[in-house]
Amino acid sequence: MAETLGSLCDKLTVVNLKIWHSDDQAKLSSLLKQSAAIQQEMNEYVEDALKGNIPLDKLTFASNKIYTQKGNEIEEIEGSIGDVFSKLAEANCELWHQQEKVYEFEKVPVEQKDMVVKGLALLNLKRTRCIDLIDKRFADKVKEKCVQLSEI
Repeated sequence: MAETLGSLCDKLTVVNLKIWHSDDQAKLSSLLKQSAAIQQEMNEYVEDALKGNIPLDKLTFASNKIYTQKGNEIEEIEGSIGDVFSKLAEANCELWHQQEKVYEFEKVPVEQKDMVVKGLALLNLKRTRCIDLIDKRFADKVKEKCVQLSEI
């Protein structure tokens, strides 16, 4: 998938989670460089989009998740790009902790295994919804700017 602002936000939250959970200095150094590189890439992406260097139709790549919606409802995500970015970070943090259970799945009591797997699925739906919404909000802002410039 080509990069979008939402996918870059997703990468940044995951790298920052790794930073938070790591105490190995060599890994931390590498992760801090990755974080800085992603932030720079985000800045360049926003700048390029605002300059018109990225076609409007390339600012979004919907995840087009195909799944049974009944029984897989997730909260409605609303708000500004910053609000949605915060929800994305929360979803990735929750995914991190849910995934920890899977690494030692044999220790999860049988009656909780379905809930663990379902939790991963729902959190991943929330994550992709946030990515798509960041892309949509950003594309809307860029389109709004283009309209303003065309009126000048």
